[in-house]
Amino acid sequence: MSDRKIFRLGVLVNPFAGIGGALALKGSDGAAIREKALANGAEKKANQKMRLALEKLIPLRSNLELFTASGDMGESVCQETGFNYTVLFHSKHTQTEGEDSEKAALAMVEAGIDLLLFAGGDGTARNVYHSVAERVPVLGVPAGCKIHSGVYAVTPSGAGEIVAKMVRGELVSAQDGEVRDIDENAFREGKVRAKHYGEMRVPHDLVYLQSVKMGGKESEELVLLDIAAHIAEWMDSNEDTYFVMGSGSTVAAIMDELGLPNTLLGVDIVQNRALVASDVNASELLKITADKATQLIITVIGGQGHLFGRGNQQLSPTFIRQIGKDNILVVATKHKLESLDGRPLRLDTSNPDLDNELAGSFSVITGYHDKVFYPAI
Repeated sequence: MSDRKIFRLGVLVNPFAGIGGALALKGSDGAAIREKALANGAEKKANQKMRLALEKLIPLRSNLELFTASGDMGESVCQETGFNYTVLFHSKHTQTEGEDSEKAALAMVEAGIDLLLFAGGDGTARNVYHSVAERVPVLGVPAGCKIHSGVYAVTPSGAGEIVAKMVRGELVSAQDGEVRDIDENAFREGKVRAKHYGEMRVPHDLVYLQSVKMGGKESEELVLLDIAAHIAEWMDSNEDTYFVMGSGSTVAAIMDELGLPNTLLGVDIVQNRALVASDVNASELLKITADKATQLIITVIGGQGHLFGRGNQQLSPTFIRQIGKDNILVVATKHKLESLDGRPLRLDTSNPDLDNELAGSFSVITGYHDKVFYPAI
């Protein structure tokens, strides 16, 4: 198996994003506004903005597989920049609508992309949110008249640089980006009415928390305390959930924070800061967690970066599939991840189909309210 995973990037462009800006139309929502803008000579620049982002990825072309939508919704700029790509969605409209962005985004997510890179404004972010929510990480290339949402990079080139870091396997921080949009009709009347629609997972440049830095490097002891505090707070807000504690020293630090005995090389179950079961085997784990809200807390095991298959065989494929990827909380220090030298995390559940289902990007908890994206194969 290769040490470098091919990165599956979704590329989506709202070709009409931003066309109302230069003409002071205060947005591009609605067919009538778009037609007015085009009739007055407005230029469609969203693909130019996406091109600036993709140009940062050209040196990494051999490590990328692109998935996109037809024509100016992504295909044209992928072709211009020389990438290999697959078209997953064909629009039936000459002038694309928000529903086209939603259908295209959904097709890319269902194809198993690692990240959705999209060009547009707040309306596009809202469309993407409807289809994606928090299913995969997203990153916006700013191209619209309105950029109030926290899912956009500062510049198109900056978006490309962040994606390049992810493709190279470098640590990239994960944050929740707010999706907001304003009522354009009210805005044209001088009234700003912004609405919160939700949040999506967004990568951004890595920032080490000041509290865990010593001479520019992590203090392992302080980082473990920060990770433990984060998980303890999460547990307190999910009192009815069963937390399955995997093996390893990072998980042991969490158990120490909770004041509970820990099976260093085994699997324990915790609920509401109390020990439910200790050192359980695979069948006991399935029995105890059946029909219960359950999350797994697991760390990186072994020098090759295994999540599963090394020292935690109690976590059977049946159990892992039962809880789903969204309920797997990976914890690790940034130092441990950096020691992998860009190699992805290893999935060895003994079920190849399940390994493929789990493959992709994980949000790894690396401190108190601090996460990074890291690939797994």
